[in-house]
Amino acid sequence: MCYNVAAMKRIILFLATNFAVMIVMMVAFHVVCALMGIDPNAAFYGTGLDMTSLAVFSLIFGMGGSLVSLLLSKTIAKFSVGATTIDGSEGEAERWLVDTVRSLAERANVKMPEVAIYEGEANAFATGAFRNSALVAVSTRIMEQMTREELRAVLGHEMSHVANGDMVTTTLVQGVLNACVIFFSRLVAAVASGALSNGRDRRGSSHGTYYLVYYIMQMTLGIAASLIVYWHSRRREYAADAGSANLLGSPSSMIAALRRLGNLRPGVLPDSLRAMGITGSHTSLFSTHPSIEDRIAALERLQQGFPA
Repeated sequence: MCYNVAAMKRIILFLATNFAVMIVMMVAFHVVCALMGIDPNAAFYGTGLDMTSLAVFSLIFGMGGSLVSLLLSKTIAKFSVGATTIDGSEGEAERWLVDTVRSLAERANVKMPEVAIYEGEANAFATGAFRNSALVAVSTRIMEQMTREELRAVLGHEMSHVANGDMVTTTLVQGVLNACVIFFSRLVAAVASGALSNGRDRRGSSHGTYYLVYYIMQMTLGIAASLIVYWHSRRREYAADAGSANLLGSPSSMIAALRRLGNLRPGVLPDSLRAMGITGSHTSLFSTHPSIEDRIAALERLQQGFPA
């Protein structure tokens, strides 16, 4: 029963957040159009697209959702996994966790993030709109199943995400690609429907062609954009692994942590947090993380440059 209630709350939060984002973006779009003196409706009609209004529409709706989600990321993350913020007074394990994060934050030259724990299988993540106002969360199972040195390496990995500003760069990449998908889908659809009508009054057929081509382009370009986002995410994971090695002074602890993760049941995170977790659930072109084996191999190559 408690699980069903929690799941329902998360669904309601998801729907409410997306509804609020759509309202904000629509208002922002009309305000910008009014300030620029352009017709907002010109971004929606197949053969009569205005390039300026389409560009404004694409940027606001492509970037807007990503930016609003980023600004709300800590609140959404804590609610979606049921994470509880700790300050170290809860017990010895919590005190060690907070002290370790504080030490790593100092080494990474960032402000102390919020620290949280949530019930779940082995995973950890970092999120937040700003590198000096982040959240680092770990699952109960990863705390139980890892040694402290391995867990310290995992925390170093997450603090490297924070120090590198990965949450912001990922949002910008996603937002720019979203804007491109919206812009070119509508542009190609307008050209196709205009070519079909060929100057004749075939409004119904033209609009039908416009929406058919638009949805096909939206799916095709959306898949291509996703591949770029996933590629960027995998590259970022290698960098965070190396960042953990630098913070700890050696890749050995991160290698041990990854080997441990390879033998544990990974915790599945919500889609909005999956790219920021310490591990993914599978390896493919559509995965947010490289394979454990590839990450260990990269760290072993890095280890050759560290002092013995």
